[in-house]
Amino acid sequence: VQLQASGGGLIQAGGSLRLSCAASGRAFSSYNMGWFRQAPGKEREFVAAVSWSGISTYDADSVKGRFTISRDNAKNTVYLQMDKLKPEDTAVYYCAADPRPLGGWRDYNGINYWGKGTQVTVSS
Repeated sequence: VQLQASGGGLIQAGGSLRLSCAASGRAFSSYNMGWFRQAPGKEREFVAAVSWSGISTYDADSVKGRFTISRDNAKNTVYLQMDKLKPEDTAVYYCAADPRPLGGWRDYNGINYWGKGTQVTVSS
């Protein structure tokens, strides 16, 4: 599975962005998908994950109520809708694919596939 993230940019606090991650490969619909982010000088952290079916999602506490993850298996794409953005959301965002259960996504070690990141910068 190859992943390509897009949709990042510069946005003012309180604004919204939608990230997309396009996947190639026939196995896309069999993988759980997720997003991580990494700010300068900080460790990569989990943001959100969605099950292969799109029915179940799992969010980090820091983004609950503000970010929504979804997927469209017909388009081989996973999305991250980010609302009410805060300066502390500034980071490079990475999409990922892995078969592990959603509860195991907090640990980024051993994730099967990573996309190249997309920069999100939130100004105050």
